[in-house]
Amino acid sequence: MAFIAGFSLLAWCYLAFFHRDFWRGDQRLPPALSPPETWPAVTAIVPARNEAETIEACVRALRGQIYQGELRIIVVDDSSTDDTAALARVAGATAPGTAKVEVITAPPLPQGWTGKLAALNAGLTHAGDTEFVWFTDADVVHAPSTLTRLAAMAVTNKRDLVSLMVRLRCRSPWEHLLIPAFIYFFQMLYPFAAANDPRSRVAAAAGGCVLVRRARLIAAGGLEAIKGEIIDDCALARIVKRAGGRPWLALADDSHSLRAADSLDPLWTMVKRTAFTQLGYSRLQLAFSVAGLALVFLGPAFVVLTSLWHGKVLATLAGFVALGLMLWTYRPTLLDYQRSPWEGLRLPLAAALYCAMTIDSALAHGRNQGGQWKGRNYGPSAAPSDLAKSL
Repeated sequence: MAFIAGFSLLAWCYLAFFHRDFWRGDQRLPPALSPPETWPAVTAIVPARNEAETIEACVRALRGQIYQGELRIIVVDDSSTDDTAALARVAGATAPGTAKVEVITAPPLPQGWTGKLAALNAGLTHAGDTEFVWFTDADVVHAPSTLTRLAAMAVTNKRDLVSLMVRLRCRSPWEHLLIPAFIYFFQMLYPFAAANDPRSRVAAAAGGCVLVRRARLIAAGGLEAIKGEIIDDCALARIVKRAGGRPWLALADDSHSLRAADSLDPLWTMVKRTAFTQLGYSRLQLAFSVAGLALVFLGPAFVVLTSLWHGKVLATLAGFVALGLMLWTYRPTLLDYQRSPWEGLRLPLAAALYCAMTIDSALAHGRNQGGQWKGRNYGPSAAPSDLAKSL
């Protein structure tokens, strides 16, 4: 009991005070920056596979961008079996705005590519010579000023990649439990301050919204350099940073995802697809991760709840302090998603579920069913993430 209490307290002291203040959520896109002398030409590329429920809203929001530079929109229909392409064309023709909207068909999936990256690459090829490309998901809706703020950050602050972690939907009970925890864990894994520091090896992006300088992307090897990556957004930031580029990542205020999770299944599937990949397909790292999650997130609550049984005063005190630090660091994320700070008491339950999802991800890969997404099954990536290489 003393070991559990001591380990969890030390872990939370480190996370709260020495892990680049990951929990503060203070990396935000400024509402206004000095406008550049010339606004760059931007091509928005939207990979879409069976996105009939959201594609109209996505295209309308893109066409509604208030942007002084040239904006072109390319929707890449990736073998959809619903009305995605037709609805995208209708939205492109009827939505207010002046940006040209093109709907193209992705070629057959090349060997060794994941579907999203192949679709993005088809759009990138079709875009031709444009200064910036804006990769954005088909379920994401952006406020009219988003592109102006992204471009101003890229040009004024000399950033080669600017990415936003869009606000995820948080309405159902399962979303209340797991969505803020997902954002919190992502920030813990990739502290935004470190990702935005050119001197740091940490590189991260969020695939729902990535504005990247095309020349820098091509110099980094293009999308072909990460063609088999399942965690494609962080892989993109990694190659840009390794090539001397300057990525920047922030939490979004007014860009949000329409993708719903009214049950546990879609959230489970999302994490199951990538969790074991993040661990470099290593059973040893899986064991360490499970043990670490248990000790750090379940340990304090276990020590406190069993205090009458074990009767160890110092261990109980350490458990209370660790639990307090956990609630304190989780509070900004909960408030950002308009949830009560007291819901932080449910973070151990969320951690236990994410732990189970990670184990299920490993089991799925053992059955050659890992990386499944929208009817496709992707095997182990040929280029594991930086985190996996360091473990």
